[in-house]
Amino acid sequence: MPSKFNLMSTYALLVFIWATTPLAIVWSVSDLHSLWALALRFFIALPLALGLLVLLKIKLPHDGISIHSYIAGACSFIGSQIFTYLATAYLSSGIIALMFGLAPIMTGLIGRFAFQIHLHRMQWVGMCIAVVGLAIICLGGSDHHIQPMGIGLMLISVFVYCASIFWVKKVNAPLEPMAQATGSIMVSALFALVMLPLIWQHAPTHLPNTKALIGLFYAVIMASLLAMFCYFKLVQNIKATTLSLTTVMTPMLAMLFGALLNDEKLSGLVFVGAVVLLLGLFVYFYRDFKASQNLAHKIKSGS
Repeated sequence: MPSKFNLMSTYALLVFIWATTPLAIVWSVSDLHSLWALALRFFIALPLALGLLVLLKIKLPHDGISIHSYIAGACSFIGSQIFTYLATAYLSSGIIALMFGLAPIMTGLIGRFAFQIHLHRMQWVGMCIAVVGLAIICLGGSDHHIQPMGIGLMLISVFVYCASIFWVKKVNAPLEPMAQATGSIMVSALFALVMLPLIWQHAPTHLPNTKALIGLFYAVIMASLLAMFCYFKLVQNIKATTLSLTTVMTPMLAMLFGALLNDEKLSGLVFVGAVVLLLGLFVYFYRDFKASQNLAHKIKSGS
């Protein structure tokens, strides 16, 4: 079991990477077809991941339960990311990150209806507030690269991502985080290979521009390798709902990066909607925040 400091450092690194990944995705598709950018991400990531396994002397098991876990993990890779990449045509990087802020609510709904996990009244209220925030964003974003099609694609992406967390936890394969990440990248690369005939007519005919290359390699190294190592390490050691909290912290950071590095401007109404959505997330997790504070106070009093 990793130390508390180790897990906290991993958590913080994951938040930073996921706050910057939407911008990297938007940059990578600036001079590449969106699905080609996605396919190239996994084609480049796979040999790097396999090389890391050799370097770190980590085995890649190929028994039934391990393969099952790789497939489950691939849902949070290519399964979710297909819809995210398609959404770049309709949404800014900040709004893409904001949509992933809905992951805790989606996780709660999956837990409620698929696993009969009880949701408290405050959680339902938080969900309703978040939906109102999302509606405000849709109304205020028509002139700011925010379209309903993109919102719909991102809702599917977030659902697939959240379902993957539960699936990996349910399989519970005894895998090293890097082996889990590599196996899932391998499954994702195979899926991308099958997808190529459908997008062959959009194949790149020239070397992409610098911005697209920076975005592509950032997505490969940081989001596909380092972040997924952190992700699967946390999946194995903390609760699914706690892990999904990472996406609550990323939206405002992502909007900041988008404004500073990609000149993304948001209307006042979109900003209000974002604040309302985040308020809904705060209400949703209010009981958890209070419980954590009470536990910390008891530990402090006991010491």
